[in-house]
Amino acid sequence: MELLSMENHDKAQLQSFLKTLPPVEFCCVYGSSLHPNNPGSAKSTMVDCILGVSNPQQWHSENLTLNNDHYAAWMVLLGGARLMFKYGVVRMHDLVQDILNWERFYLSGRLQKPVHVLLDNLDVTNVNSVNLRAAMSAALLLLPSKFTEEQLYAKICSLSYMGDLRMLFAEDRNKVKKIVQGQFELFRSMYKPFIEEYETKELLRRSISGNTQPIISQDGGLSAAQSLVSSLPPMVRSQMAMKLGEKKVLCDSGRVIQEIVIGSKDEAAKCMQTILQRKVMVSSARQAVSGLLAAGGITAMRYCQSCSAINC
Repeated sequence: MELLSMENHDKAQLQSFLKTLPPVEFCCVYGSSLHPNNPGSAKSTMVDCILGVSNPQQWHSENLTLNNDHYAAWMVLLGGARLMFKYGVVRMHDLVQDILNWERFYLSGRLQKPVHVLLDNLDVTNVNSVNLRAAMSAALLLLPSKFTEEQLYAKICSLSYMGDLRMLFAEDRNKVKKIVQGQFELFRSMYKPFIEEYETKELLRRSISGNTQPIISQDGGLSAAQSLVSSLPPMVRSQMAMKLGEKKVLCDSGRVIQEIVIGSKDEAAKCMQTILQRKVMVSSARQAVSGLLAAGGITAMRYCQSCSAINC
């Protein structure tokens, strides 16, 4: 996650919005209203929020008393710049599990891209470093031997869109490119530590030529591929092992570990991609249904065609 800079007026409205809700443990916001995907795009009034709470049922019960109108209209309209807030509520345990395991690859996918963290009582930002390293490894498995920094971030950004039903019917085909180009420096600050870490491990090598972006080269050998696979979330590795098989390997430390059997980097990449596409397809279908139930068929479908239901 990366902390976005915000206009003071927008920040004040966001903090004011939080005060209207029952207490939360975590809150992050995103949307072109806070950081346009490119300088030439029209500024939207929509802000998407992810709220983490300890007990969603209790939280909703309290919120129904405080803000009954939110559930009728599913969006909150505040004064001033008239920002509209659309929020999703998640149990903190489920949020952390998705970050660490990519169980649904929904919230974890959103947190692989820049967001603005308003509240983080349980240090989710630190936990998310595991998610960012895994995203970097997944992207490297899918990338060729040489690529640019922008191509790396585009591949990371695209992970959570692979298999997304909304991308097939409603979304802007250039969405990923716009996100990365509009927030390039934010992606760089998020992933720079992991690029440097992988350079130290001799998995990556950067070469600078003139004023262009550095060309990044990666080791395409089996040992490097195994290293990348080992950084993927446990649940993804388990699903890959079911498809490709496992073998026992003796580590330098003397420990015996289970290692996924892969014949090549491409084989590992294709297997992982199939698993992630399935996760994203299921999550996007679930979100589309949730949008229909929450907003009513006509409203939700219209919104899906112009934007998408809680874009993660």
